[in-house]
Amino acid sequence: MLTVYLLRHGETFYNADGNRYCGATDIGLTEKGIQQAYYASEMLKDITFDAIYASPLQRAFNTAKVASQTENVIADTRLTEANFGSWEGKTRAEFVEENPELWSQWSDDPDHTKAGGSGETALEVVQRVDDFFTEKERQHDGETILVVAHNAVNRFYMAYKLGMPLKNYRRLVQDNSTVTIFSLGGAEPFSLLKLNSR
Repeated sequence: MLTVYLLRHGETFYNADGNRYCGATDIGLTEKGIQQAYYASEMLKDITFDAIYASPLQRAFNTAKVASQTENVIADTRLTEANFGSWEGKTRAEFVEENPELWSQWSDDPDHTKAGGSGETALEVVQRVDDFFTEKERQHDGETILVVAHNAVNRFYMAYKLGMPLKNYRRLVQDNSTVTIFSLGGAEPFSLLKLNSR
Protein backbone atom coordinates (compact mmCIF):
# COMPACT_ATOMS: atom_id res chain seq x y z
CA MET A 1 0.00 0.00 0.00
CA LEU A 2 1.17 3.53 -0.80
CA THR A 3 0.26 6.57 1.30
CA VAL A 4 0.12 9.85 -0.62
CA TYR A 5 0.14 13.35 0.83
CA LEU A 6 -1.25 15.42 -2.04
CA LEU A 7 -0.62 19.15 -1.80
CA ARG A 8 -1.92 21.90 -4.02
CA HIS A 9 0.56 24.72 -4.71
CA GLY A 10 0.34 28.11 -2.98
CA GLU A 11 -1.42 31.17 -4.35
CA THR A 12 -0.21 32.42 -7.74
CA PHE A 13 -0.39 35.86 -9.32
CA TYR A 14 -3.26 34.57 -11.49
CA ASN A 15 -5.12 33.18 -8.45
CA ALA A 16 -4.81 36.59 -6.80
CA ASP A 17 -5.99 38.44 -9.93
CA GLY A 18 -9.63 37.36 -10.06
CA ASN A 19 -8.73 33.66 -10.09
CA ARG A 20 -7.53 33.63 -13.69
CA TYR A 21 -6.97 30.15 -15.12
CA CYS A 22 -3.25 29.27 -14.94
CA GLY A 23 -3.35 25.87 -16.61
CA ALA A 24 -0.09 24.95 -18.33
CA THR A 25 1.09 28.60 -18.15
CA ASP A 26 4.07 28.83 -15.78
CA ILE A 27 2.93 31.44 -13.25
CA GLY A 28 4.90 32.20 -10.05
CA LEU A 29 3.81 32.31 -6.42
CA THR A 30 2.76 35.52 -4.68
CA GLU A 31 4.25 36.40 -1.27
CA LYS A 32 1.06 34.97 0.22
CA GLY A 33 1.61 31.78 -1.80
CA ILE A 34 5.13 31.42 -0.41
CA GLN A 35 3.78 31.91 3.12
CA GLN A 36 1.15 29.26 2.48
CA ALA A 37 3.91 26.83 1.50
CA TYR A 38 5.67 27.57 4.80
CA TYR A 39 2.41 26.88 6.68
CA ALA A 40 2.23 23.55 4.86
CA SER A 41 5.80 22.76 5.95
CA GLU A 42 4.72 23.26 9.57
CA MET A 43 1.82 20.87 9.04
CA LEU A 44 4.09 18.25 7.45
CA LYS A 45 7.19 18.64 9.64
CA ASP A 46 6.65 15.40 11.58
CA ILE A 47 6.04 13.25 8.46
CA THR A 48 8.91 11.29 6.94
CA PHE A 49 8.56 11.09 3.18
CA ASP A 50 10.30 8.39 1.17
CA ALA A 51 10.16 10.59 -1.93
CA ILE A 52 8.85 14.00 -3.00
CA TYR A 53 7.38 14.61 -6.45
CA ALA A 54 6.04 17.77 -8.06
CA SER A 55 4.81 19.24 -11.28
CA PRO A 56 7.70 21.01 -13.03
CA LEU A 57 5.71 24.27 -13.17
CA GLN A 58 7.38 26.71 -10.78
CA ARG A 59 4.31 27.28 -8.59
CA ALA A 60 4.18 23.58 -7.68
CA PHE A 61 7.91 22.83 -7.73
CA ASN A 62 8.75 25.79 -5.46
CA THR A 63 5.86 24.94 -3.12
CA ALA A 64 7.25 21.41 -2.88
CA LYS A 65 10.73 22.64 -1.93
CA VAL A 66 9.40 24.98 0.76
CA ALA A 67 6.81 22.56 2.13
CA SER A 68 9.28 19.67 2.35
CA GLN A 69 12.22 21.87 3.46
CA THR A 70 14.47 20.03 1.02
CA GLU A 71 15.88 20.42 -2.47
CA ASN A 72 15.30 16.72 -3.18
CA VAL A 73 12.17 17.23 -5.26
CA ILE A 74 11.65 15.15 -8.40
CA ALA A 75 9.81 16.93 -11.22
CA ASP A 76 7.39 14.83 -13.26
CA THR A 77 5.62 16.28 -16.30
CA ARG A 78 2.62 13.96 -15.79
CA LEU A 79 1.69 16.17 -12.80
CA THR A 80 1.55 19.38 -14.87
CA GLU A 81 -1.76 21.22 -14.62
CA ALA A 82 -4.43 20.61 -17.24
CA ASN A 83 -3.89 22.61 -20.41
CA PHE A 84 -6.87 24.98 -20.60
CA GLY A 85 -6.16 26.25 -24.11
CA SER A 86 -7.63 29.68 -24.88
CA TRP A 87 -8.99 29.99 -21.33
CA GLU A 88 -5.57 30.46 -19.78
CA GLY A 89 -4.95 33.92 -18.39
CA LYS A 90 -8.69 34.66 -18.31
CA THR A 91 -11.31 34.53 -15.59
CA ARG A 92 -14.23 32.16 -16.03
CA ALA A 93 -16.58 35.13 -16.49
CA GLU A 94 -14.40 36.44 -19.34
CA PHE A 95 -14.13 33.24 -21.36
CA VAL A 96 -17.73 32.17 -20.76
CA GLU A 97 -18.86 35.50 -22.20
CA GLU A 98 -16.61 34.94 -25.24
CA ASN A 99 -17.92 31.43 -25.94
CA PRO A 100 -20.72 30.22 -23.65
CA GLU A 101 -21.35 27.15 -25.82
CA LEU A 102 -17.80 25.85 -25.32
CA TRP A 103 -18.08 26.26 -21.55
CA SER A 104 -21.41 24.43 -21.62
CA GLN A 105 -19.85 21.55 -23.59
CA TRP A 106 -16.94 21.36 -21.14
CA SER A 107 -19.25 21.47 -18.12
CA ASP A 108 -21.47 18.69 -19.51
CA ASP A 109 -18.73 16.47 -20.96
CA PRO A 110 -15.14 17.39 -20.00
CA ASP A 111 -14.17 13.77 -20.73
CA HIS A 112 -14.26 14.45 -24.47
CA THR A 113 -14.27 18.26 -24.75
CA LYS A 114 -10.96 20.06 -25.13
CA ALA A 115 -10.68 22.77 -22.47
CA GLY A 116 -10.57 26.20 -24.08
CA GLY A 117 -11.11 24.53 -27.47
CA SER A 118 -7.44 23.61 -27.87
CA GLY A 119 -6.34 22.25 -24.48
CA GLU A 120 -6.72 18.81 -22.93
CA THR A 121 -9.77 16.71 -22.25
CA ALA A 122 -10.38 15.47 -18.71
CA LEU A 123 -9.70 11.91 -19.87
CA GLU A 124 -6.29 12.91 -21.24
CA VAL A 125 -5.44 14.50 -17.89
CA VAL A 126 -6.65 11.47 -15.92
CA GLN A 127 -4.69 9.05 -18.09
CA ARG A 128 -1.34 10.74 -17.48
CA VAL A 129 -1.93 11.34 -13.76
CA ASP A 130 -3.18 7.78 -13.22
CA ASP A 131 -0.09 6.52 -15.06
CA PHE A 132 2.08 8.45 -12.59
CA PHE A 133 0.32 7.10 -9.48
CA THR A 134 0.16 3.52 -10.80
CA GLU A 135 3.93 3.64 -11.32
CA LYS A 136 4.55 5.13 -7.86
CA GLU A 137 2.29 2.54 -6.20
CA ARG A 138 4.60 -0.17 -7.55
CA GLN A 139 7.78 1.78 -6.88
CA HIS A 140 6.94 2.85 -3.31
CA ASP A 141 4.93 -0.06 -1.91
CA GLY A 142 4.65 0.33 1.88
CA GLU A 143 6.01 3.88 1.74
CA THR A 144 4.77 7.47 2.07
CA ILE A 145 5.31 10.14 -0.59
CA LEU A 146 4.54 13.84 -0.97
CA VAL A 147 3.08 14.96 -4.30
CA VAL A 148 2.64 18.66 -5.12
CA ALA A 149 0.44 19.43 -8.09
CA HIS A 150 -2.53 21.53 -9.19
CA ASN A 151 -6.22 22.10 -8.64
CA ALA A 152 -7.76 20.51 -11.74
CA VAL A 153 -5.21 17.68 -12.00
CA ASN A 154 -5.74 16.70 -8.36
CA ARG A 155 -9.52 16.87 -8.53
CA PHE A 156 -9.86 14.99 -11.84
CA TYR A 157 -7.69 12.19 -10.48
CA MET A 158 -9.63 11.91 -7.22
CA ALA A 159 -13.00 12.05 -8.99
CA TYR A 160 -11.84 9.25 -11.27
CA LYS A 161 -10.58 7.07 -8.42
CA LEU A 162 -13.76 7.66 -6.41
CA GLY A 163 -15.91 6.57 -9.36
CA MET A 164 -17.46 10.03 -9.81
CA PRO A 165 -18.40 11.41 -13.22
CA LEU A 166 -15.49 13.67 -14.20
CA LYS A 167 -17.90 16.56 -14.81
CA ASN A 168 -18.41 16.65 -11.03
CA TYR A 169 -14.73 17.32 -10.32
CA ARG A 170 -15.46 20.83 -8.99
CA ARG A 171 -17.38 19.24 -6.08
CA LEU A 172 -14.02 18.24 -4.61
CA VAL A 173 -12.43 21.28 -3.00
CA GLN A 174 -8.69 21.75 -2.66
CA ASP A 175 -7.60 25.23 -1.62
CA ASN A 176 -4.08 26.58 -2.09
CA SER A 177 -1.49 24.72 0.01
CA THR A 178 -3.99 22.38 1.64
CA VAL A 179 -3.22 18.71 2.16
CA THR A 180 -5.25 15.75 0.95
CA ILE A 181 -4.24 12.25 2.06
CA PHE A 182 -5.14 9.01 0.31
CA SER A 183 -3.86 5.46 0.06
CA LEU A 184 -3.49 3.22 -2.96
CA GLY A 185 -3.67 -0.55 -2.71
CA GLY A 186 -4.64 -2.72 0.22
CA ALA A 187 -8.24 -3.80 0.83
CA GLU A 188 -9.51 -0.83 -1.23
CA PRO A 189 -7.74 0.29 -4.41
CA PHE A 190 -8.23 3.94 -3.35
CA SER A 191 -9.10 5.30 0.10
CA LEU A 192 -9.56 9.04 0.68
CA LEU A 193 -8.35 9.68 4.23
CA LYS A 194 -8.38 13.49 4.42
CA LEU A 195 -9.49 16.22 2.03
CA ASN A 196 -8.48 19.89 1.97
CA SER A 197 -6.81 19.76 5.40
CA ARG A 198 -4.94 22.68 6.96
